[in-house]
Amino acid sequence: MQDASRSGAGLEGDQTMGEDPAEKGERESKPSPIDVHVGSRIRLRRTLLGMSQERLGEALGLTFQQIQKYERGVNRVGASRLFDLARVLDVPISFFFDDMPEPLAREYGGPAARRAVGFAETQEGFDDDALTRRETLELVRAYYRIADPVVRKRVFELIKSLAPTDPTAT
Repeated sequence: MQDASRSGAGLEGDQTMGEDPAEKGERESKPSPIDVHVGSRIRLRRTLLGMSQERLGEALGLTFQQIQKYERGVNRVGASRLFDLARVLDVPISFFFDDMPEPLAREYGGPAARRAVGFAETQEGFDDDALTRRETLELVRAYYRIADPVVRKRVFELIKSLAPTDPTAT
C-alpha cells in the first residue's frame, strides 16, 4: 500500500499553508531584484571587455541564451557559476554586488549584513549611469586596445589633465 504523503494524495502540489497558487506563480515569474542587479553587473563587465554573450557562454560551457537569462535576472546565478563568471570576466566575486542601490541593500540587510557580503561602507551610486553609457564603454575598450603600456599610461595622464581638478566643477 502506498503512503498518502508519498503519492501526493490529498496534497495541493508544493503549496505552503494556505498560499494562493496564483500568488505563488506570480512570485516565481518575477525576477529577484538581487538577481537583476547581479545580471546587470555581468552584462556591464562583459561589454567592458568587448565580449559577446556567445563568447562568454562558450568560456563557461553555456549557450548565449543562458547568458541572456542570467543578465536579465530571469535565471539565478548559483555560487559555483558566479565563481566561474568571476574567473572568466577577471573580477572578484564582490564585483557582482558592487554599486547595489541603497534601497535594495537596505531591504536585504543593514550595515552589519552589508559588511558580511563585502559592503564595508554605504555604496553611493552615480547620479547618471556613466559606467553604462555607450561612450564610456567605447572609451574603455579603445583604451585597453592600446598595446604599449607606456603609451596607455600617457593617454591616461592626458585624460586626467584635461578633466577639472574640482570634481564639482562643470
